[in-house]
Amino acid sequence: MTVARWFRHLLTPHWRTRLAFSKRTLAAIEAAIARAERNHAGQIRFAVETALPSTHLWRRVSSRERALETFSSLRVWDTERNNGVLIYVLWAERTVEIVADRGLSDRVRPPEWEAVCRLMEGYFREGRFRDGAIAGIDAVGALLSRHYPSVECAGDRAGGELPNQPALL
Repeated sequence: MTVARWFRHLLTPHWRTRLAFSKRTLAAIEAAIARAERNHAGQIRFAVETALPSTHLWRRVSSRERALETFSSLRVWDTERNNGVLIYVLWAERTVEIVADRGLSDRVRPPEWEAVCRLMEGYFREGRFRDGAIAGIDAVGALLSRHYPSVECAGDRAGGELPNQPALL
């Protein structure tokens, strides 16, 4: 545990996240998820967390571990076909993690998810948060379309199982 990590988390105010992910940006993310889900059988959830609580910092919880917790707490795992995907952004560290349910593990390999994370982080480093989020959603949607086409569960396409609205934690 580094002192720099503590300072990054403790001194990152929530209003900075709200500036980067404004109401317009959140609406664009929601629309991108809805658009992407029309082309595949998966379910996408997007979450942004400003900073980790001090208890998590003390326990040295990594961004990956926190993404796994968030995957559970947002019930992304609770889809009929085990096809949920969480895109998790930890603002204080400018990191992106993708957690996919077990129904996708034999279809999309970790390097493919990692490439999407690095893509988004590149946009975020440039301060292009809306563009980065939408590029990530589109890339996840493309992977799901290729590996989990919508014809596999065409009857399920009437509505998504998970909310499209981004979660601000």
